[in-house]
Amino acid sequence: MNEESQLSRRQAIQGLGTGIAAVVATPVVAASHTGAAVAPALDNPTTKYPKPPFKEQPQPWPGLASKMDPKPDHGETSYKGSGRLAGRKALITGGDSGMGRAAAIAYAREGADVAINYLPAEEPDAREVIALIKAEGRKAIAIPGDIREEAFCQRLVAEAVRALGGLDIVVSNAARQQTHPSILDISTEQFDWTMKTNIYAPFWIIKAALPHLQPGAAIIGTTSEQAYDPSAELYDYAQTKAATTNFVKSLAKQLGPKGIRVNGVAPGPIWTPLQPSGGATQEKLKTFGGQTPLGRPGQPAELASIYVQLAASDASYATGQVYGAAGGSGQP
Repeated sequence: MNEESQLSRRQAIQGLGTGIAAVVATPVVAASHTGAAVAPALDNPTTKYPKPPFKEQPQPWPGLASKMDPKPDHGETSYKGSGRLAGRKALITGGDSGMGRAAAIAYAREGADVAINYLPAEEPDAREVIALIKAEGRKAIAIPGDIREEAFCQRLVAEAVRALGGLDIVVSNAARQQTHPSILDISTEQFDWTMKTNIYAPFWIIKAALPHLQPGAAIIGTTSEQAYDPSAELYDYAQTKAATTNFVKSLAKQLGPKGIRVNGVAPGPIWTPLQPSGGATQEKLKTFGGQTPLGRPGQPAELASIYVQLAASDASYATGQVYGAAGGSGQP
């Protein structure tokens, strides 16, 4: 190669390098002048939601979120989806309020069709959830009924499968919680009610759902910090949450070889209708959540992304796990 050719080649390469450097550098300069790259402000978790004291607000069981003050945040306006559950079909018990409602809203915004179960007394809350799911252009199936009955649990699954065209996700979330200062205050009927709702129903529902679940499906149970650090006044409820934690771990081992994942979510004090409808005394409700390091109760919306993650295919190695959200207290 002659000297003139070598010079031309060096000039060309130098020019190309200069051009690339300019292209790479330009957005950085532009961003610094226009502010386009400015990150959104951080949320301080201690002040993001209401803190105690709260006012007394007794409700009959099972309670309605729409009558709470302040009203819980289930992600109605805050949760933004990104298609992580596109085409999935989910059944959620207790989908009218609390974590079940937050999961239903999030699932719909992530592209899933959703069936929710709830008690007939919770119809006003359930109608709001159904409307929110439909607003996302997804199928919304309302199946009211009492899951203390085995025959209904079987019908619940069958109807969800028929209406959704299959089933990929089962969220066993519905629960009964009533506070009692002493074991002497719990009747056999009340004890049976809690056990049937919190332990028997998941057994019946999962049993009915399994023949419809394919590899890649997910089962999610809602347990509680009560499974690890039970309160004196929640003797019966705490036992059921320990049972939920154990069914998650046991069933994960059983169903792992089939490609079906089983996980749990363990909330701490969360602002839901469980509390004013007998899950806590009105006196305790006034300071509810104030003992946590964050100084407040959690909101259902703050757990929505956990339910999404555990259902999503990119969490394919997570099974037999329990994910906590307790404001800095409790376990795991």
